[in-house]
Amino acid sequence: MNNPWEEISLSDYEKHMSLDSVKQLQTMNSVMKDQFDAFPVKSAMVLGVAGGNGLEHINTSKYTSVYGVDINEKYLQAVSERYKHLSVILQCLRIDLINEADKLPEAQLLIANLMIEYIGYKAFQKAVLKTAAEYVSCVIQINTDEKQWVSDSPYLHAFDRLDEVHNQMDEKALTDAMNEIGYSKIMQTSEALPNGKALVRLDYKRQ
Repeated sequence: MNNPWEEISLSDYEKHMSLDSVKQLQTMNSVMKDQFDAFPVKSAMVLGVAGGNGLEHINTSKYTSVYGVDINEKYLQAVSERYKHLSVILQCLRIDLINEADKLPEAQLLIANLMIEYIGYKAFQKAVLKTAAEYVSCVIQINTDEKQWVSDSPYLHAFDRLDEVHNQMDEKALTDAMNEIGYSKIMQTSEALPNGKALVRLDYKRQ
């Protein structure tokens, strides 16, 4: 059976994420601007790039190569169309991170926002090691109440199958997993969202 993310339309995903009751698209856009600006690197990789939210913040005088990775080919087609002005440095790669991490190229900065939830810590460790990233910047969703982990919206049923691949995230467990492969936490921040959720950003540096 195919991955549930291959069945979710980009339109449903982006409309859901940008609702006032969710506000993840807007929050992530702001976070990604800082992620691209924060580190002394020339190459970056975005795992789970979806429709490319945040890529407009790429400084073309700083970066020589950026990779956008996703399992959904239609998402990647949208990224290529939306960011034609980045075509010289931006390369879109369709890769199943659970089974094909060995296909990942190297990059100095690895960005993984709201993505580790869907592949688990072990697969993420493999991806990090394959890219040989010096810096890793992640965002995970923490549920601060007992409600469902997908916020209620008119698009909720587009995400029905995600329970098949979703893993509940924990800041300590992620940091422990990164420590195991030689990365130390250098920063942690949190952004509160509607519906009793929060986005936690964790940055790591290779030791």
